[in-house]
Amino acid sequence: MSTRYNRCMRRIIAVIVGMIASSSFAQSSFRTYGFLTLREIYVKAQPSWSTGGWGRFDVGAGNADAHKTVNVDVLQLGVDWTPTTWLLLHTDGLARREQSGTVGRRVGIVQAYGEVHTEKFRVRGGLFWFPTSLENVDPLWNSRYTISNSALNSWIGQEVRPIAADVQFSPNFYFTIGATAFRGNDTMGSELAARGWTIGNRLTVYDEVIASVPDTTRPIGPEVDNRIGDSGRIRVQIPERALLQFTHIDNRAKLLLRAAPETPWRTKFDVVGAQLGTTGPTTVAAEWAYGSTQLGFPGGSFTMDFDTVYVLLSQKRGPSRWTARVERFTTNDHRRKTNDINRERGSALTLSYLRDSSKSLRTGIEYVHAKGDRLAAPDPHTSGSTITLELRYRF
Repeated sequence: MSTRYNRCMRRIIAVIVGMIASSSFAQSSFRTYGFLTLREIYVKAQPSWSTGGWGRFDVGAGNADAHKTVNVDVLQLGVDWTPTTWLLLHTDGLARREQSGTVGRRVGIVQAYGEVHTEKFRVRGGLFWFPTSLENVDPLWNSRYTISNSALNSWIGQEVRPIAADVQFSPNFYFTIGATAFRGNDTMGSELAARGWTIGNRLTVYDEVIASVPDTTRPIGPEVDNRIGDSGRIRVQIPERALLQFTHIDNRAKLLLRAAPETPWRTKFDVVGAQLGTTGPTTVAAEWAYGSTQLGFPGGSFTMDFDTVYVLLSQKRGPSRWTARVERFTTNDHRRKTNDINRERGSALTLSYLRDSSKSLRTGIEYVHAKGDRLAAPDPHTSGSTITLELRYRF
């Protein structure tokens, strides 16, 4: 790990946060906002991946046949400073109370970046999300449609968030291209390779060490191999009606022999997304991601292929929103071995009802059933289900 780079990134984030805090006197250009979310979750599944288990949800019970009720509370806070019309400084973070035994931080930074923009160009630098998700389009990377994210966006929330420089060009309302150079995402893929696909909404914060069977990993943090990853994207849209986008991401990690939580994984993948009804009451959205992740070891390497797709249908009527989402997900050894313990074939169904009780208050209930086996697990039966009640206050 580069000690100098680690210190540098901490200073950059501290400077951005400090600049935003110092602007509190300029009320016309300073904004704070966020969410306080309280969840009561009934879960029937193995112990959660977040505690070092093999369960597919952010919370879990004692074994595949056991059930449990868990409380999870999350406070998200975002701060924007726009000292001029062409400059934005943003930071957001969270504090949370989770199931006992969860590995990770309770408080941390999610994003911290600066942005310069004109009518057609946008340049952004810092820690931020890749603009791929068609689910997580509400502030602070929240889903507009469901309580739990799809398997794809659950994984992105856990492992995919670079320290980057991004350039975007939109010559008109119909076409956008973008390119990103990034660092700090060298272990991306270790979670997915270790325990397969999961479904939830837990967001990894900067420099956080999280569970990754049988060890741990630090997916979003200091540079490990001093290599620059890259990403490119294209979006075509008919405003307020439909869009189609393609994104390629490659962290270009060097296959170094490093102990956990700093083991590099060379991960590259593509995401194809499409949406109908971007602003209307009825929305159909789909995303398909496919790629591979590779680990080096003395005498060779291991490569795992992965693939997932989801389709959601959402209907907004007055204060109420109904959403149904179906998805499938797979992983397998790239060599297609006969006895492949990394082979996974799974699917999930999500049914969600959300209601805006007022401008600031949202209530919801959601059912998720995930099906699939993971042969590497002590108990390969990693299927399970959750029922979630949510109360969310927006400020």
